[in-house]
Amino acid sequence: MKNAKSTKCLAAAAAIAVGRASPFMVAAQTSQKISPGLAAIMSAVKLWTAARQQNWELAAYELELLKAGLTDAVGLYADIPVPNIAMVDRPIKSLDSAITARNGAAFGKAFGELTAGCNSCHQSVGRSFIVMTVPTASPFGNQSFAPR
Repeated sequence: MKNAKSTKCLAAAAAIAVGRASPFMVAAQTSQKISPGLAAIMSAVKLWTAARQQNWELAAYELELLKAGLTDAVGLYADIPVPNIAMVDRPIKSLDSAITARNGAAFGKAFGELTAGCNSCHQSVGRSFIVMTVPTASPFGNQSFAPR
């Protein structure tokens, strides 16, 4: 009887220990760094499409996402030299000015410069096979880019 009682106590203690450890195991699993794909961070297609539709509010929002994505890219991907991200600093400032001025022509010029800067960065890190172009159509058939 004493043996059975000890076994029950041991089983209870083990269950409590496992129950208390479970949140730590889950926390350890979920605290692993999850990084978004670099292509997702650097997408500018919605920015272009919003500006082409003269939805300047959406264009401003997409530009902020792009800026945040570039900042994230430097922190998440150690193989991207900071000077390479700086290649697109001037075009991004020009895009910001064009959006604020609601100037489609200035936006188009700045977007072309951004695209060239992206391609220069790709070449400098040995990824010249990634070639960005100015979009010719929106691939987002499920989103309206027209201003409201």
